[in-house]
Amino acid sequence: MKRPLDLRHVVSPALRDLIELANLEDFDRVTEQVRNVRGCTRPVNLVGHTTTLDTATRTVVRAYSTADEPTGRLLTTCGNRRASRCPACSRVYAADTYHLIKAGLSGGKTVAEDVRTHPRVFATLTAPSFGPVHNRPTTPSGKPLDCRCGRRHAEDDPALGTPLAPASYDYTGAVLWNAHAGALWARFTIYLRRELAAQLGITQKELKAALRVSFAKVAEYQKRGLVHFHAVIRLDGPDGHTTAPPPWATLDALDHAVRAAARRAQLTIDSDAVGERVIAWGDRIDVREIKALGDGELTDQKVAAYVAKYATKSAEGSGTVDRTLVCRPCAGRGYTSGPDGFRDLCADCDGTGQAEPLRDLQVQQHVRQMIRTAWALGHLPEFADLKLWKWAHMLGFRGHFSTKSRAYSTTLGALRDVRRTWRTTQAEAARTRAGHLAPDESTALLTESSWAYLASGYRPGEELLAAQVRHDLTDAERRRTEGESWQ
Repeated sequence: MKRPLDLRHVVSPALRDLIELANLEDFDRVTEQVRNVRGCTRPVNLVGHTTTLDTATRTVVRAYSTADEPTGRLLTTCGNRRASRCPACSRVYAADTYHLIKAGLSGGKTVAEDVRTHPRVFATLTAPSFGPVHNRPTTPSGKPLDCRCGRRHAEDDPALGTPLAPASYDYTGAVLWNAHAGALWARFTIYLRRELAAQLGITQKELKAALRVSFAKVAEYQKRGLVHFHAVIRLDGPDGHTTAPPPWATLDALDHAVRAAARRAQLTIDSDAVGERVIAWGDRIDVREIKALGDGELTDQKVAAYVAKYATKSAEGSGTVDRTLVCRPCAGRGYTSGPDGFRDLCADCDGTGQAEPLRDLQVQQHVRQMIRTAWALGHLPEFADLKLWKWAHMLGFRGHFSTKSRAYSTTLGALRDVRRTWRTTQAEAARTRAGHLAPDESTALLTESSWAYLASGYRPGEELLAAQVRHDLTDAERRRTEGESWQ
């Protein structure tokens, strides 16, 4: 048994904790757990056990318990898709999204390769203007031109996307547009089917019996703080990607239907405070054919990579924060209720309902004003269902960043199941190599598990190990990229 170490002379808490971990009986298992989560920023700590029994003999085939771990718990990845929160898990999410999108374009992952012959386009739908903003116009050849303010902005100029005249900018319209963008997309898909039927000269019932419209989309924030959607839209047979569309369902018909549906789709909202508002797409609608793999600029691979890139991003690309601004103790109400039913001013937020004062946010004035507008609109009775105060940090947008229709291709769940099965197979193979007998395939097995959440994050010493893992992964990625560039 190792003697306890005297670490009073070690100043760094993280280094002191790492030395304590290194003094454990099985330090290799500690480092193995950290490596297994591949540098996850805030891994989930679990405690519990799993026991697999032979149902016939009730003998234990295999057993695992966190009580046998050196640290008494098991680390597992947080699974956060946002790159600003966990780069490691977001890379996995982006890779899964890439394979999901690409499978719907060129086949694979249970999708037949014939899907690449189906008519498909890459459509971009944007928000309308709510006032002139600083921009960076270019000539057809890409040469930058002067902005309307008279200056020629650099690509990284923080003024890009901010209003030329903030006092007259329609912040209310911008926030409400973001809040209804998801519903507007749903309305667009309805009109898309209607326009397609009209273009093909058939009824909507006949259209539904003959073909299906499949799509996958991703939301991206513009510099001005408004979302726009990039979507892969494809025509299939009535059963989805497994069947081909009829010959008369052409690319031209799809192109025309997308443009017409985008012009028609709109929502009307009415409020005593802000009046009547029409929520509609902007004039800039881009619809381009997706060429076969390796043929043309807009290929299957490029589209899949583009969608996957934005699937892990959030609103922070427009300069806002990536955390909720709602005070957790009072849930944004500004008060807490005691056992006697009386309301007391929330001591954490002084009655504002805000986790941090909006005036103190380290963001541009344009972004702060959008946040303030979302917060104020969210407390109006007619907009209570939008919960804009909850989504103020998202500038009002409350939809999913990445969505797809049911029959587009495979699912993220299916991809994760395949990865889980592969890891289980690898673990079984390792157990067999270590001398453990694998259960007979004909044996009926019963698995009993009990797990509980303990905490999130690393011990200070484990954080040092995780930082090394992140460095190694980044260095390996850099070397791979440089190797591909050299070739």
